[in-house]
Amino acid sequence: MRAMTSQIMVDDIEAEEEGIAETLLDMDTIAQAPRPGTSLKTSVNPHSSGQGFRPRGDTGRPVSGVVRPSTQCGRASSLEAALRTPRTARSARPSTSQSARTVRLGTASMVSQPDGPFIQVARLHLPKYAADDKLAKPLFQYIFYHENDVRNALDLAVEATKAVQFKDWWWKLQLAKCYFLLGLIRDAEQQLRSALKQHPTVEGFLRIARVYIRLDQPLSAVEICRSGLQVFPHEVTLMTEIARVLEGLNSIPASVKYYKEILQKDATNIEGIACIAVNHFYNDQPEVALRFYRRLLQMGLYNTELFNNLGLCCFYSQQYDMTISCFERALGLAVDEAAADVWYNIANVAIALGDLKLASQCLRLALSVDSNHAPAYNNLGVLEHRRGNVTQARSYFQAAGALAPYLYEPFYNSAVIDNAIGDLQSSYVAVQKALQAYPAHKSSNELLKDLKKLFNNI
Repeated sequence: MRAMTSQIMVDDIEAEEEGIAETLLDMDTIAQAPRPGTSLKTSVNPHSSGQGFRPRGDTGRPVSGVVRPSTQCGRASSLEAALRTPRTARSARPSTSQSARTVRLGTASMVSQPDGPFIQVARLHLPKYAADDKLAKPLFQYIFYHENDVRNALDLAVEATKAVQFKDWWWKLQLAKCYFLLGLIRDAEQQLRSALKQHPTVEGFLRIARVYIRLDQPLSAVEICRSGLQVFPHEVTLMTEIARVLEGLNSIPASVKYYKEILQKDATNIEGIACIAVNHFYNDQPEVALRFYRRLLQMGLYNTELFNNLGLCCFYSQQYDMTISCFERALGLAVDEAAADVWYNIANVAIALGDLKLASQCLRLALSVDSNHAPAYNNLGVLEHRRGNVTQARSYFQAAGALAPYLYEPFYNSAVIDNAIGDLQSSYVAVQKALQAYPAHKSSNELLKDLKKLFNNI
């Protein structure tokens, strides 16, 4: 049982992913208008000046240094948005539930065996095996990880907890894992708190932090991790969890502070290096970001995203001889939709160099790879407007706004065009949408004032 479990066992803390079932069928009541900085849901569209400088990902969150499973889907507020998420999350698999995700990560549990399964779990008399301390734990892990049978694993954990008279923290931790997967979040919280009271563990602190993240209480998750750091000083995983939550709350400076502390304890932490590099790049320090990305390259990381970022850093650092070779490497390694981002960045380089024809071709190539790439639609609309194709530009801006309502640029550009051709009503509606996405945008506020003056004169 131990050998078969070890073959497919995965880190289910890192594999956490909130799908359609958990998002839309959640029975927990959460405040509709939480205070600013206290909810991960409201941080998707923050009303802060930082949105004008750090771009948004496909789910509306700020671009981070590392893509994580829990941030791929975003938190959908409607069924339509939830169903559209898998396509924008670069996945053809509908994100239905956490248990289904675990099966996908460990597909050995689905391998058919000619002589039948190794253990007939349905025929086991669980109270008998739960009383045997040496057998109960391997059996639980086999049922939980190999068979992916959460309900029978839960029954075994309940019987084993009774057998040890509720004195074993390990079984309480396993109960919490089962409750969490079954959506019984408050029961999982209760078991984790009891386990931590008996025996504090790093896994226990991480799991109860994930419980509070699922309940959309990020500040409680941060507090739990800080209390864990008092028990386990300088524990990198707890500091990483705090940094991730703060990044989700758009507290970028506080998040970077923790990532720097992580690098002091673990100089080879890829997530820390990448997130600090991203922060330096968007703070107009491409030379410093280049040093961090070169460090990742020296550590053996070799993928599309790294060469794409190296190309951008080289360009903005005015090291033009390296820019093209980095983008060529990125395109050579690109798979599926990753190539769209590379072509989009090459188009930005071409615009900066004044080659608008090359930029237009690159943007069209990006859209041929990923037809849902909203920034490419927006930039293509700007280029078409410069050529005088107003109708074509409007259609591109409308497509960008429909695909990414969190971007303010398409709505503002549409408002400018509508105002120029005399369609004041459409311009007024578009500029209001732009201000909903980015209230601090100066040009949008000025355009709105001008439109109000025109309406008053009429």
